[in-house]
Amino acid sequence: MKRPQTVDEYVDLVHQAVYEIDEFRTSMEYEPENAEMYGPFVEHLDGMLRKLYDDMIGGRYEWGFGEDLPYMSLVVKYGRFIPFQRLLLVINETHKGGLDVD
Repeated sequence: MKRPQTVDEYVDLVHQAVYEIDEFRTSMEYEPENAEMYGPFVEHLDGMLRKLYDDMIGGRYEWGFGEDLPYMSLVVKYGRFIPFQRLLLVINETHKGGLDVD
């Protein structure tokens, strides 16, 4: 998966991540043992993704210029449990390095 080439594509990726976290949360409802294990970080990740998306839509988003998004500490720690980890990494790479305009 490559970094997006336009701002609209970037916003769409973040929107997709919000959708994915909703799907992940729904799947946990069917597996209570996973909810117990993943629940704390999923809630935190969900809040960070929704804030990022709201900031983008509200015109408050600021590019990272080399800095990671706040959720990266969760991705590093729990990434192997996140089915959409690659999507989160691409969003972070775009935040740090900008759009793929080459």
